[in-house]
Amino acid sequence: GEVYFDECYHQNPLVNAFSAGIVEVGKQISATSSGVGNPVFIVGSATGKDGIHGASFASKDLDEDSAEDIPSVQVGDPFQEKLLLEATMELATTDAVVGMQDMGAAGITCSSCEMSAAGEHGMDVWLDKVPLRQNMEPWEILLSESQERMLIVVEKGKEQKVLDIFDKWDLECEEIGVVTEGGTVNYFWDSELVGTLPAESAVLGGGAPVYHREWSEPTYYQEFKNFDINAVEEPADLKSVATKMVALPNIASKRFIYEQYDSMVGTRNMGTNDPSDAGVVNIKGTDKALAMSVDCNSRFVNADPEVGCAMAVSEAARNITCSGGIPSAVTNCLNFGNPYNPEVYWQFVGSIKGMSAACEKFETPVTGGNVSFYNQTQIGDTIEPVFPTPTIGMIGVVEDKKFITTLSYKAKGDLIFMIGVNRDDISSSQYLINIHGVSNSSTPYFDLEEEYANQKQVQMLIREGVLNSAHDLSEGGLWVGLLEKGFASGLGFDITLPAEHRKDAVLFGESASRILVTVSEENKDKFIDLMMLNGCDFDLLGHVTKGGVRVDDEDWGHVSEYQEIYDSALGTILSA
Repeated sequence: GEVYFDECYHQNPLVNAFSAGIVEVGKQISATSSGVGNPVFIVGSATGKDGIHGASFASKDLDEDSAEDIPSVQVGDPFQEKLLLEATMELATTDAVVGMQDMGAAGITCSSCEMSAAGEHGMDVWLDKVPLRQNMEPWEILLSESQERMLIVVEKGKEQKVLDIFDKWDLECEEIGVVTEGGTVNYFWDSELVGTLPAESAVLGGGAPVYHREWSEPTYYQEFKNFDINAVEEPADLKSVATKMVALPNIASKRFIYEQYDSMVGTRNMGTNDPSDAGVVNIKGTDKALAMSVDCNSRFVNADPEVGCAMAVSEAARNITCSGGIPSAVTNCLNFGNPYNPEVYWQFVGSIKGMSAACEKFETPVTGGNVSFYNQTQIGDTIEPVFPTPTIGMIGVVEDKKFITTLSYKAKGDLIFMIGVNRDDISSSQYLINIHGVSNSSTPYFDLEEEYANQKQVQMLIREGVLNSAHDLSEGGLWVGLLEKGFASGLGFDITLPAEHRKDAVLFGESASRILVTVSEENKDKFIDLMMLNGCDFDLLGHVTKGGVRVDDEDWGHVSEYQEIYDSALGTILSA
């Protein structure tokens, strides 16, 4: 996962959650409705007023009066959710289910219409049969977004199987409707018709108008491109800067956050003791594993939406590649300001173009996602939108667990190579922003073809068995990447920087498509031979040490000194 701090989120923090599951081929359950006369059940928790207008609440600006909309926020119950998941998993093993869908935005209205549209049928629903936590009007029942609920179409005659399972798990299970012919969904209260919707039109738009929004390039876009690295003086004391970099909130360890919950639930996490760039999850009973990553550097996207979003997709793929996986598919949550603002919509259009180009290159289809507009806060006459934040969740497949590759140094004396190209580039880096106080610069260098070639090269090297570790470079650049490899093992490094580039750019710049790998001395020749096959740039930086850190023959201390700062910095800041 990822935690990213910036002033733009102060009034409007974003939380994007990515969830992945494993399903056996042939045992999928579709979110569809079919079979005239089949009963419709609502299962899980009782329905309450929490979450009414939740979808519309998410589609307006936050302001001084937003606290009055608190009822629009759903109240979750993780324990109840777990019971519902277990019950529905047990139900899935029976032959009773025709279709099943969870209830999200717009609750019963949305799930009944979506299932009906998918199955090209209609549905009659009796709202007075819905289990309630409090007295509610029919329209409130229709729009409630109470959590832990599902709508299930059951094969007629097999209702008792469903009732028995949900009784076992002590969950609500009520028959509230029936599948009908045609494409209309009717809602009743007792015997009175209180609402009707054409399912296909409600779901797919039908004859609804299609808006073509205007967009315009913001003035800052060209201004950012005028940034010149030569206007930034290179610090004389790079070691002092390097120490400061490790303590920055966007670089320091997020241990303070993620250790507040159990990262080992279900014992599927394969990276607890020796982490990889991506989260690696065991697929029990097979030789395979899943690699997952969530990425988005919103400052890059703000500087150049098209390039920045392509970089977000590429970084997610790079994390999976470095972990031994092959990128497979993408989901997303696209967080933007008000789309009626032409400059915000320009950011949105550019991000979609960048995402499309990168996903096509990596052959990672976007299987689903979410768009969240109006992420901005209005205080008086001042409107503060968040940076455009198209969060990318990517999943990849490690076809054999023997290919799982971790990020840590493995042995003293191993050679440290960087695959990719160093450049005199510090644009939009944490170094430029926090050390020099320069916020206005474009994205760092990025070339999608170079990115793809380097990742394919690393995938091949892993499968040839010549790498001891792999770690991509992102926030904090080469310096932080070298340290992070040492934090996981307690080992250090001795490197020599290339003389043809500025040292601060090499150490702290964040240009893309670069990967640190370590190779044992005995695999050195094979590694170089394989690298020469495809023409990818690479450079020998140095070797792994017992724990000491040396840069250009200068003693920079011990890796444990930096790890103490790295591990404690965020907790110190957030606890202040």
